[in-house]
Amino acid sequence: MNRSLKEWTIRVLLLFAGLVIAHLGVTLFLLTELGSDPFNVMIQGLFRTSSSLSGWSFLTHGRIHIAVSLLIILVLLLTDRSYIKIGTVICMVCGGPIIDFFTALLSPLALALLPLPVRIPILALGCVILAFGMTVVIKSDAGTGPNDLVAIVISDKIHKKFSIVRMIVDLCFVVGGWLLGGTFGAGTLICAFLVGPVAGFFLPISEKLVNTVLRRLKA
Repeated sequence: MNRSLKEWTIRVLLLFAGLVIAHLGVTLFLLTELGSDPFNVMIQGLFRTSSSLSGWSFLTHGRIHIAVSLLIILVLLLTDRSYIKIGTVICMVCGGPIIDFFTALLSPLALALLPLPVRIPILALGCVILAFGMTVVIKSDAGTGPNDLVAIVISDKIHKKFSIVRMIVDLCFVVGGWLLGGTFGAGTLICAFLVGPVAGFFLPISEKLVNTVLRRLKA
């Protein structure tokens, strides 16, 4: 489908707005220190296993993350490149700096020092914010992050609800990462079971939101 430069610009800006919202949620999640998100449990496991087997000092968590992301993109380029868009690159490049910004902004709140009955609701709120931001990114139709593409592509190909597929994919990330030596906490399981269903709830809402913004700004 041909799109004008103006429409692409609006879609990319919507994607970036969704990315900022999503990573605010990720930051709240991480600052509670109740576990990593499912994808990063897998990355952590891959990092620990590859480091112990190879002894290569240049391997880092971040480099493994980039390598896995690039592998996902490569597989999609060879199978169905329609999923790879400018937003995929934006998500890869901007995600880390956005988390760093929110971490610096919110660190004075010392969320990890709060009582557990307070930290769990904050973590759950972070998951909800993450799910909403993620659906804005998806419905911008300008691309999305490689790790999110895994569930999106599988959902599209097998014609099953995204919320269910996302939950299964996240659980696979957790189990695979744990078997490889990654660690997880209560927050990891909350994230795995919460983000998918909440994203499924927000998808039609975000679609209407994106279409409304496009309609008004294109007029």
